Amino acid sequence: MSNNTRAASRPKAPAGRKSPGGKGKWRIPLFWGVVVIVLDLATKAVARHHFSLWEPITVIPGFFDLIFTENTGAAFSIFSSEDGEGQGVKMAALAAVSLLPFIYFYVKASAADRGLLASLGLIWGGALGNIHDRFRWDAVVDFLDFHVAGYHWPAFNVADIAICVGAGLLALSIWREKPAEGKNPRTGTVS
Repeated sequence: MSNNTRAASRPKAPAGRKSPGGKGKWRIPLFWGVVVIVLDLATKAVARHHFSLWEPITVIPGFFDLIFTENTGAAFSIFSSEDGEGQGVKMAALAAVSLLPFIYFYVKASAADRGLLASLGLIWGGALGNIHDRFRWDAVVDFLDFHVAGYHWPAFNVADIAICVGAGLLALSIWREKPAEGKNPRTGTVS
């Protein structure tokens, strides 16, 4: 059989969609990652240039303020009391290492699993936005402050929202994944 005959006998992907083989699957996480990074860095620039450090701007009294803070710690200010030389670099390295397991999900994903690929883009974009801050400012800029009756949720930013939404979408994608007939969902082996 000639190469032309084999190529003609292959099923084609529907118009506008790539085949599940993986070609082009990088576009979805790249798109969402870039959207998150642009929105995150733009909103942080507004906070840095138009807000005073620790001076709240009330948006909804008793519930929501805009406030410019710098988080030298990890998520929700964990380890923020550990000031010292290179704290920002240590936290950036920790964030970069924490992204490594998500490479596994990307490699295993098919191009047709758009929800999973979008979730990875949101997570990577959010993490890279915060890593950028750590290298540039030695701290992450947070500015969204929700509170009720004097109890404040730790301030956060667009990158944090993207990471949380991405993690939720990733969990939903994994949960919705149905094992093939006869396969053990834990080991992937045929029974």
